[in-house]
Order: sequence, then structure tokens, then C-alpha cells
Amino acid sequence: MTYTVKEIYLTIQGEGVQTGVPAVFLRFSGCNLWSGREVDRKEAICKFCDTDFIGINGVNGGKFNTADELASVVEKIGVKSAQKWVVCTGGEPLLQLDTALIHALHSKSFKIAVETNGTIKAPKGLDWICVSPKANTEIKQNFGNELKLVYPQSENEPRKYENMDFDFFCLQPRDDSYLGKGKISHEKAVIDFCLKNPKWRLSIQSHKYLGIA
Repeated sequence: MTYTVKEIYLTIQGEGVQTGVPAVFLRFSGCNLWSGREVDRKEAICKFCDTDFIGINGVNGGKFNTADELASVVEKIGVKSAQKWVVCTGGEPLLQLDTALIHALHSKSFKIAVETNGTIKAPKGLDWICVSPKANTEIKQNFGNELKLVYPQSENEPRKYENMDFDFFCLQPRDDSYLGKGKISHEKAVIDFCLKNPKWRLSIQSHKYLGIA
């Protein structure tokens, strides 16, 4: 399999339960809920995406012909700690992340996290599964470590997910910067919801406040 990768870089996890953890971010190109092109946003299933996942022109991006080749690049970028994490994201990483790559990354002593929209069932062997469900989709990955819901979403009430088998439930203010509105207007709504529904915890995109990738 050829892996098409937008970018690979070392950073600090900025959101969700693992906020603050150093990790290599492996961002795959492509998604099944939006083409990534602004001209298609209005017709997309996911209309509020804030990520550029088109092409292979990001730092360390490219096409990788084997899992071992890609894992070696991740290793060179590296996390110099006893617990090494690589976060597979996108776009939608489960369009490409397969058993061969999982084995290759594990052979380099990485723990593997995935951030997925949940419409594709995850392969076995992942160390952390974060599902971020979107309205009007069928959730096939209905268990994992973390469910992280962007809020608000029409037709996507948080309580509908509370009986799913996740260890943590996070609510994250929707970033409307693509509309020129930012995300401030949604933060109070998220805080109020979490205070009234303590099963949910607040997730803030701290990397945006800090100005890091």
C-alpha cells in the first residue's frame, strides 16, 4: 500500500484528554466527509473542519511506498522520552492506517493514537482511540478511549453518545474561523453544558492559543 501523507512533525498534543503530551503528528491526506476544498464545503458532511489535509506539501509530507519507510521517517522525527507517541490524524486516518503500519510503528517502540470521525472501524492494535463523531454519519467505531465532540453541531446532541463504550467524553468549542467568526461565541455554551452534565469534560484547542502546530 502507498501511504499519502500531508505532514509529519513533532509537537505537543493540544486538545482532549492527552493535552500536553509530546507526540509526533502523522497527518494523512484525504477524508471521507469533505474534499478539503473550500468550494465543496457547503455540500460536505462535515462543514466546520479547521484543518488543511489536502496533498503532500506539508513538512515531511509525501508518498511512502511501504509501512517500514513511513515508520522510519516518524522515528527520525522522534520523541525522546520513555513513552513515545505518534498521533495518526487527518483528514480521516483510517482510510490509510492499516495493520502493516501499526506493526511497523510498534517495532519502533511508538504507542499509536488515532483521531478518527468514527465512520470506519479501527484496526486492532491501536493504543489510544479518539472518536470525533459528526452529524448525519453512521458511527462504526463506537468504543475507544475518548469521544471528543465538537459543539455545537445541529442534529448531534451530546447525550446520544453517553451510552457508548468510551473512557472519557470531551466537549470542544467549534472553531468558526473559516467563517471569520472564531470560536469564542461557543466556549460559554460548552462550559455551561459541562457544568450541567459532569460526564463531559471541557476540551480546549490549547495549541491555537499557544501558536503551535
